[in-house]
This record gives sequence, structure tokens and C-alpha cells, in this order.
Amino acid sequence: MKLCFRGDIQDCLKGLEILSDDYDFELDDEGLKIEVEQSPGCDIVVWKAGNRAKIRYSEKIHFFRAVGLLLEALPKKENFEIVETPQFTMNGAMFDVSQSNAVMRVGTIKDILKRMAVMGLNMFMLYTEDSYVVEEEPYLGYMRSKYTYEELKECDDFAYALGIEMIPCIQTLAHLADVLKWSVYVDMRDDEETLLVGDDRVYEFIEHLITSAYAPFRSKRIHIGMDEAWRLGLGVYLQKNGLRRKFDIMNEHLERVLKIVEEKGLEPMIWSDMYFRAASKTGEYYDLDAAIPRDVIDAVPDGIQLVYWDYYHDDQNFYEEFIKKHKGFNSKPIFAGGIWTWIGFAANWGKTFNTTNPALDACKAQGVDEVFVTIWGDNGTESNIYSNLLGLQLFAEHGYSRELDMGKLRRRFEFCTGCKYDDFMDIKYLDEIPGSEIDNMNTYNPSKYLMWQDLLAGLFDKNIEGLPLNNHYRDLTQKFDNASKRNGHYNFLFEYLGKVSYVLALKSQMGIEITNAYKNDDRDMLEEIRNKRLPDLLERVQDLRVCHKKQWTVINKRLGWEIMDMRYGSLIIRIETAKETIDEYLSGTIDIIEELEEERLSFDGKPGLVSYVNFYDQIVSASRIAAHG
Repeated sequence: MKLCFRGDIQDCLKGLEILSDDYDFELDDEGLKIEVEQSPGCDIVVWKAGNRAKIRYSEKIHFFRAVGLLLEALPKKENFEIVETPQFTMNGAMFDVSQSNAVMRVGTIKDILKRMAVMGLNMFMLYTEDSYVVEEEPYLGYMRSKYTYEELKECDDFAYALGIEMIPCIQTLAHLADVLKWSVYVDMRDDEETLLVGDDRVYEFIEHLITSAYAPFRSKRIHIGMDEAWRLGLGVYLQKNGLRRKFDIMNEHLERVLKIVEEKGLEPMIWSDMYFRAASKTGEYYDLDAAIPRDVIDAVPDGIQLVYWDYYHDDQNFYEEFIKKHKGFNSKPIFAGGIWTWIGFAANWGKTFNTTNPALDACKAQGVDEVFVTIWGDNGTESNIYSNLLGLQLFAEHGYSRELDMGKLRRRFEFCTGCKYDDFMDIKYLDEIPGSEIDNMNTYNPSKYLMWQDLLAGLFDKNIEGLPLNNHYRDLTQKFDNASKRNGHYNFLFEYLGKVSYVLALKSQMGIEITNAYKNDDRDMLEEIRNKRLPDLLERVQDLRVCHKKQWTVINKRLGWEIMDMRYGSLIIRIETAKETIDEYLSGTIDIIEELEEERLSFDGKPGLVSYVNFYDQIVSASRIAAHG
């Protein structure tokens, strides 16, 4: 398709060139004539009549949103007019590239930025605890994948061409376990993941972090973290200073960090939870009864924005009340939601939609005009990063409509990504299985714990008794196989998910089947498991690992994959051990299988599926040293 843009277009030409290949158009003076007008504060307007078209926009990102709307409508209608009113001044995404062990390659970032531009999302963060080079701190990110200045500058240039602001996002208090584990930082620790407030070396270190973090970017904004400092002031700090209010420690630290930030002309934001936890009698973040003392609020340094993060509630009133509490700090709050892809192989769309919709409706009602969605990795990033595309579209559509239109969300998603909405929704069924409620609001994640749990000592077997999981995953495998042929550029995502489901179609109930055959002295069944099912399972796991590794190394930098190799390696060797153990039992080499003599108990002491077990060491063994294996 040939397009000829005229008017207020100069600043957008580079972005159009970037998008042209993916969205099948070329810039040509002989193409459809499109008049472009930029007008501050105006709605997005896209119309076509006959052989003429027009785009009116305010911000650069609105132009690229408008181009997407135009391209989507052109094949469908001869004449049309589309009007949208932007709801937020900032609407974007934060991607975790530290906790997850998966550090996206520059090419992956660029691909996501292109989708975000056409969706109309204008902010991009990389959450980097230690995933960027700081020349003065060689142990920061040592033997972990990280970004160079040049890589981040390349991403920032690319994002700028598309109207997207890249904002550095780091940690300057806690969440630094992968840094503070090195002995060179022993004198800077309050505890194993929290910096020692008040120590001069700490602020020298933080200045190094901040200087390197903002240097590649045009933006003067910076996210300096400071969340979840669970034991703030209770480690070495307590020994040196005695017991003090967490409020006072936070403000003391924040004041010194802000001095560094202000000297560099930066505009900071922090996660808000530590103030609210300190005010709660139970240490909870979301405590509506928590009252933060006036002197604490007054002592919070000027010039800081609080980020209210919440991906848990499904009640708009709750969000509105908590937004009001944030407004009490005399600064304009930012809201951060979440796409639930961080607890295993799947996206939990029920939880994502049912928390996002009331949250963003509350933001609109309360006049919160800056929002973003968090995409955490947490414990391994089994979930492919591209699973999040539908969640990005959800935030985008909220950003251009007072009330979400689900039909438009579907249409926009399919245009912006080239994917099928229904196929992406099916991803949720890796975890939304028989035995779970509709929408999986309890955040069950069986795809993760049934994949990694041991066959002979299955810690979750009791919780899945009687559920037809093999059949469920067998049917889902077929769905994903079909989806892998009709999702264009992202077919590979469903190839991977299909192989995950194919393993679970055999493994999910195999521990129960082995135990039952053993308890019933069904040697024929044990022979079939040994001779057929376990070799089949081994082949499926090996095939999954090859597929996963191939995709990982294209999407992410290679350092970090070793964690997944360790998990697959453990799974593979334990399958072989299960086969050897059954063989020893059938041949009479051993009289009993000790692991199967143990009574199976519910993992959490309750019947039914288990919710939110996300740490591998809890899944793979009952031994505490599994965390260090």
C-alpha cells in the first residue's frame, strides 16, 4: 500500500520508515494523500473520503496510533471517521530484566516498541537491578546478562523515533540480593538484599548506579525503586543506630538519594509501598486502615512521585480509595498495574483483565493521568515475553476510551500484532484447568509446579487427585498446534506452548499413576510406565528444552539460560531415575520404592489446587537445600 503524508510530519518520518515493513506500506508521492495536522491538546481524528484522508493529532505517539487506525480501516471501508480522546498523558510498560534472569536482546526490544507505537503506548522501562554496565562497579551484574551504554542508547533512539519515552528503572535501597551477595559489598549491607542507610559508601555506590542508568536516555525522569525493603533498619542498621521508625529511615535515605538525583537534573519516582507498610499494624501494603502520620508525609522530600502498584484487587472502589491515600502525599501519583505472566508458563488473563479494568477505570475517575503496566519475571521466566502482547493492548485501549470496548480491543489486537485474539486467550488454560474457577482469580499455576515437581516424590499429587488433567492438556496441545499456524510473526510462541502442554499431557498425572500402580502391585502397569511412558516423557521434555532454548537465545541474551538448563537437566535425570528405580523394583533388586511408601499429603494442607507456588525450590523438593542446589 502506497501512502503520501503531507503536513506536520517531519518529526515522524523516521518512525514511519521503521513501521513500514511490518505494516505493509511504503512512502510514495503517488500514494493515498494524507493531510497531517498537529494541534496541541486535540483528540485523535482519522478520516477518509474518496481519495483523500486526514490525521489530526497532539502528541507524537498519537500520530502512530492514528496511522494504525488508518491502516486497519482502509481495507474495510471506503469512507470513515474515527475520533479518540486520549485518557492518559503517560501509558506504557515496564519489563523486568533482572529478577527473571531473562534479558531481552535489543532486537526484541525494538520489535515490542513497534507494536507499542501502533497501539499508542508512549513509555517503556527496563527494570534493571543489576542488568546494565556500571564501569565503577564491575561486580554489578557479574556473570549475568546486562546492557551496555551503546545498547541502551540504540533502544532510546529507536523508541524516540516512535514517540516512546524510555525511562531508566533501578533500585536504590532493596531488591539487590544479586548485587550484595558479593563480598566486595559486605560493608554496605543492612541485610542480604538491603543497603545500609546512612553509610557514605552506599551513596557513592548509588551515585554510580544513577549516573550510568540515566546516561543513555533522553528522558530526565528516573524510577529509583525503594520497594519491599522488608527488614529495613532491622539488620546491621539496628546494631549501629538502635530501633527507629521505618518512616524516618526511609525519609533519611530518600533525602540523600534525591540530592544525587537533583544534582543531575532528574525527576524521580519511587514505589510507594514502604510508607504504607510502615503505617500498617500487620505490615501490609493494601491496608485501608493504615494511617500515615502527618509528620511523616510532611517530611517526604519535595519533587518525588509515588508509584502505586496493584495487580490484586477487582474492586474499583478499593483502587479509588488507595489513589486518594496517595494523593495525600501532595504529589501526583502514578499507577502501575500488572500482566499476570510471572508465575509460570502461562498468562492468567482472568486475573489480568479483572484487576486491570477496575484499576484503570478508577484512575480515570480520580484523574490519575500517568499509568503503566508491569511485566515481572520473578522466578525463571518460563513464560515467553511475547505472551504479554494482549495485556499491552488492554492498557492501550483503556488509554483511548473512557469505557473499554471489548470488540475494539479484539480488532485492535489482531491488527497491531497480526495474532488471533482467541488463540492468545487460550494461553490461560495452561493454568485455568479442571478444578479451578472461571478466570482463575486464585492464581493457581499448575503448569509450573506440575512441570517441575518430582515424579517419585510429587509434592502436589494429592492436590490434583481425580482431575482429568491428561485429557485437558491433550486437548490444549491440539489447540496450540493449530494456533502455531495462524499467528504470523508470533507462531513460534504457540509452538513452544504446544510443547509445554504436550509434556503436561503425559506428566501431569504420571506421579499418581506410578504411585497407584505400586500400591496396587500392578506390575503390568509399572512395566508399561517403565518401557513406554517414561521414555516417551523423556523424549517430550528433551524436545521442549530444545525448542525453549532456541527461542530463548533469539529473544534473550544467553547468560541466564543456564538456570533453565539446570531445571530441564534435573527433570531429565529424575525421569531417568524413576525408570531405573521401577526397573530395580521389578527385577527384585530392591524390595520397596521408598519414595512411594511415603503418604501423600496436600501441599498446603487444603484439598484442591494450590495457588501461587512460584519458587522452583519449593516445587522440586521438600528439602531446604533445594534452593541452593
